[in-house]
Amino acid sequence: MATGELWFKVPSAIKFVITGKPSEYVSGKDVILHIIDKIGVDGALYKSMEFVGDGIQYLTMDDRFTICNMAIEAGAKNGIFPVDDQTIAYIEKHSKKPYEIFEADEDAEYEQVVEINLSTRRSSDLTITGTKMIKVTLTQMPDGTFYIKNFVGETYKNNKWSEFSLSDLEKAAAILKGKKVADNVRVMVVPATQKIFLQCIQKGLAEIFVEAGCAFNTPSCGPCMGGHMGVMAKGEKCVSTTNRNFVGRMGDTEALIYLASPQVAAASAIAGYIANPEKVGKE
Repeated sequence: MATGELWFKVPSAIKFVITGKPSEYVSGKDVILHIIDKIGVDGALYKSMEFVGDGIQYLTMDDRFTICNMAIEAGAKNGIFPVDDQTIAYIEKHSKKPYEIFEADEDAEYEQVVEINLSTRRSSDLTITGTKMIKVTLTQMPDGTFYIKNFVGETYKNNKWSEFSLSDLEKAAAILKGKKVADNVRVMVVPATQKIFLQCIQKGLAEIFVEAGCAFNTPSCGPCMGGHMGVMAKGEKCVSTTNRNFVGRMGDTEALIYLASPQVAAASAIAGYIANPEKVGKE
């Protein structure tokens, strides 16, 4: 405070080479959960996570924001993508400020190189941290819980930045449309901001959620931090699209929290157990 300066250690870097084109239901959330499962929650402790490769062209800005935002869940100091045409188009749409592009040196040294081939992955093996797509039935009393929300939108309160988290709700709504959630579960849908809340109403997403049997709520942290709106009870199981599943975070220390993408959460809400969105409606 006295000098106006802060001391930081320059982090070493891990390069994640992402290749291949993902299937329809594989999102940025699936990718980062898979990476965290692969390297561990402390696998990038105080390191920089750099995502490169021809596969990133298939990742939207929403996907990239989600991946970078959750780098901290692997202990990283930061998560970064190289600038491409998609990045520049986004910047020019959302900001009038001048910018400078930085690129990694050709001879940059990396502590580790991890390869991720999206074309060989499906939502069934990219989602649910620490597990495969096992049949976890949500029948604990009073109910199982599904919590559909991406908190990235709250990281950037400025409305110009918060627009992208709407896509998560659109993905969930596409699966829930015309269907009903299982009788044994409760589904909490929480938009990231007031702007997203209004867009959900204007685009008809709110109607889809309500007709499917979900509780469509006003923006807040909600049950994610164990505050209110469906806090987990002892023995309950939850599929959450939030960033963290620390013991006791969403309520009782004996509640089980499975992290997943919006598509998996929506599919599981319909099935009543952790389900593959590719198979919902076909079983």
